[in-house]
Amino acid sequence: MKQVADFAERVLKNVSRVIVGKDEVIKKILAAFLSSAHVLINDVPGVGKTMLARSFAISLGLNFSRVQCTPDLTPSDITGFNVLDPRTGQFSFKKGVLFTDVLLVDEINRATPRTQSALLQAMAEKQVSIDGVTYQLSEHFFVIATQNPVEFEGTFPLPEAQLDRFAICLSLGYLERDQEIELLRRLERSHPIESLEPVCEAGELSRMKELVKEVYVDDSVMDYAVRIVARTRTHPDVALGSSPRGSIALVHLSRALAAMSERNFVLPDDVKSIALDVLAHRLILKPEARLMRKTKQEIVEEILNSEEAPIRG
Repeated sequence: MKQVADFAERVLKNVSRVIVGKDEVIKKILAAFLSSAHVLINDVPGVGKTMLARSFAISLGLNFSRVQCTPDLTPSDITGFNVLDPRTGQFSFKKGVLFTDVLLVDEINRATPRTQSALLQAMAEKQVSIDGVTYQLSEHFFVIATQNPVEFEGTFPLPEAQLDRFAICLSLGYLERDQEIELLRRLERSHPIESLEPVCEAGELSRMKELVKEVYVDDSVMDYAVRIVARTRTHPDVALGSSPRGSIALVHLSRALAAMSERNFVLPDDVKSIALDVLAHRLILKPEARLMRKTKQEIVEEILNSEEAPIRG
């Protein structure tokens, strides 16, 4: 797993030239990429979400596209559409923004449910169907979607089926005082992203993903992950717990984190370190729990603190 750890270190160091003080978030996004999963970033404007996605794509040597979601955005703007050529009388397909490697879907909750659903097949299957024809997307197709948790006017909350497509939900948060000063220093002459270069070779990404799949998950660790997810379904404050897709994401991202730490086996700590980000956004709380101002994060933390982790022999 040294290859994966060296690869991760190169990417993290490169992205950190642009994004200050968010190494843990960058690490989790890279783990999601290596697991062929997708990321939702739930945070206020101006904290660097777009720069993070761009610097991540550049560092990996991948194509990058961005779509700004608005209520008038249509599904065909996302997927593409057929255009009639009057000279030949034939239809030709014009690709939408999905046909890229890294796609930033900015303020996804400002798009209508019909447009949001255009992402479902692409995120799950890496392909889209238009007028009966199926088109394959990039093998590294990776969605980073953002939403603003503060403004609700003119927004359409993501339905549970769409939220469940995102393996992990993260938040960047504000910088510490020293970190913000460092950011200002870096921006004095030019933006660091202007000089950013790829740090991996062609074909290396596929090899890294295959190596992550070889990380061993012991039955006891697998059982630990399943027990955590099962508790979300029976918790008295939860109306709807995590689906099996949550279990899959929890184990897959734990494997990626283990590989990035130069281990070929998953520890319970790997599962615990990522569980909050994987599970919290999948829960629906009961009305009485919301009235008591309980949060999804508090419930997941309560489960993690009470569920006994396996001990390595």
